[in-house]
Amino acid sequence: MSGITKSFPGVRALDGVDLEVLPGEVHCLLGQNGAGKSTLIKVLAGAHQPDDGRITWSGEDVRLKSPIAAMRLGIATIYQELDLVEGLSVAENVFLGHEPTTAGFVVRGRAARAEASALLARLGHPEIGAGRLVGSLSAAQQQIVSMARALSHDVRLIVMDEPSAALDPDEVDNLFRIVAALTADGVAVVYISHRLEEIRRIGDRVTVIKDGRAVAVGLPARDTPTRDIVAMMTGRNVEYVFPEPRDPEPRDDTRPPVLRVEGLCRSGEFEPLDLDVRAGEIVGLAGLVGSGRSEILETIYGARRPTAGEVAVDGVRLRTGSVRAAVRAGIGLAPEERKAQGLLMLESVTRNVSVSSLSRFSRGGWVDRRAERREAQLATRELSLRPDNPDARIRTLSGGNQQKAVLARWLLRGCRVLLLDEPTRGVDVGARAELYAVIRRLADEGLAVLLVSSEVPEVLGLADRVLVLREGRIVHTAPARELDEHRVLDLVMEGSPAT
Repeated sequence: MSGITKSFPGVRALDGVDLEVLPGEVHCLLGQNGAGKSTLIKVLAGAHQPDDGRITWSGEDVRLKSPIAAMRLGIATIYQELDLVEGLSVAENVFLGHEPTTAGFVVRGRAARAEASALLARLGHPEIGAGRLVGSLSAAQQQIVSMARALSHDVRLIVMDEPSAALDPDEVDNLFRIVAALTADGVAVVYISHRLEEIRRIGDRVTVIKDGRAVAVGLPARDTPTRDIVAMMTGRNVEYVFPEPRDPEPRDDTRPPVLRVEGLCRSGEFEPLDLDVRAGEIVGLAGLVGSGRSEILETIYGARRPTAGEVAVDGVRLRTGSVRAAVRAGIGLAPEERKAQGLLMLESVTRNVSVSSLSRFSRGGWVDRRAERREAQLATRELSLRPDNPDARIRTLSGGNQQKAVLARWLLRGCRVLLLDEPTRGVDVGARAELYAVIRRLADEGLAVLLVSSEVPEVLGLADRVLVLREGRIVHTAPARELDEHRVLDLVMEGSPAT
């Protein structure tokens, strides 16, 4: 790709970007949210037509008029927001739009499922049934199905947009094994990730995009210092992404907790557990995908009904299994699937921030739009949300600013307990630093924060206290300062009696 330019009304998304990918290499594409990465890969996938520039494929100029044209050349794209049809089976999704045929007839049923099963086995996941509905699968399993769909084509180049975001460490290792096998066969991979440690493990070369321009093209992935990459992405050096650690204070067990959970469990998901979070405290839940982390948060929030146990806020027991009761008690949730579960993507920033507090602005069935807009803007300004435009559609914001809008919603609501599930998923390194500072400041102002993250350094860097989960039970509890990443991973994989 040479000199690729693409503009949208009022925005120049790409300004003369170059990208060169060689057969059998992993080429990492880096940049902050809004830098132009998504637009570039959509041009490569045939979803956008460039305003200027040229695309050369195997030495010949090509014009990718549509995604079908790109697929016919052997270009497959796996987007971060998976485009699967939840009401169809795994096999139907794998072959959607290019169903296998025999003698001109579409192959259905058993034969299609057999081909899909073979692809899933190649990806190391034969346990995913080809006849299962995609909507019944976990996020990690859906990622594997999306990869199987890419491999169902005669693929020569695969674009992977944040493929590890929903995967635990074992799944990431399996992903890298798959990528290594593909590149050994001469398939090229364009790999997009905000996890710079992954770039070191898997990448051959790196291209960095900032503000629609390629500021570095084809750098050696393993030899370029991380500090230099971050500086190119952000325009500044990020010396220390986490806020400075707070001075440890002796835990005052006489002070009543804001959140208390006793004997809470859900059959088949997590065993009975006790936990508490005090005002100003950040408690982290560390564990693999499937260990029950998200299910615990959603049960506390009332989105799942527990088998047994109770949740109390400020000493008042809540009616479990009721989101309304949790919100009224002062519990707020920033969910893992931010776009699907936490935001109204076609609505404005104002409505996304005010949606849990509309009763404040309602009189006789009418909403005072001016007051709603004013209060929402005050909440977003407190979190430095950009752009400072309460009328902007939430879908136009970067991942980091969308997450700030979710936090602003609970700030406006005046919540006492903040549940954070993967708060920096899909957020670039510069915006992560801002979110970390926001989370720490909210805790310093008295919020009780319960945090879930797949990234152990994130849990250790933010939390005051860490609960380690394995297969639905707490196996270890300790102050964060007494743990390191290797110790946590050992506990996650092996387990130990809860302490």
